[in-house]
Amino acid sequence: MKKVFKLIDLDCAHCAQKMEDAINKINGVNKATINFMAMKLTVDAQDDLFESVMDQAVKACKKIEPDCTIQR
Repeated sequence: MKKVFKLIDLDCAHCAQKMEDAINKINGVNKATINFMAMKLTVDAQDDLFESVMDQAVKACKKIEPDCTIQR
């Protein structure tokens, strides 16, 4: 399953790269990309693990950029 999410209050391109790397390490993620200019997160993950992947992605992003929100 592949979905695109809007990122709110992402202020740092370096942090965006760190978030992308962290999400790609989550079990079940095929590929995750962040487009800093468009403020979009694209996640391609296994269908049966998608909700779990997104919960972990939100936690990973909050650790790196506490003000950033993934609009789900």
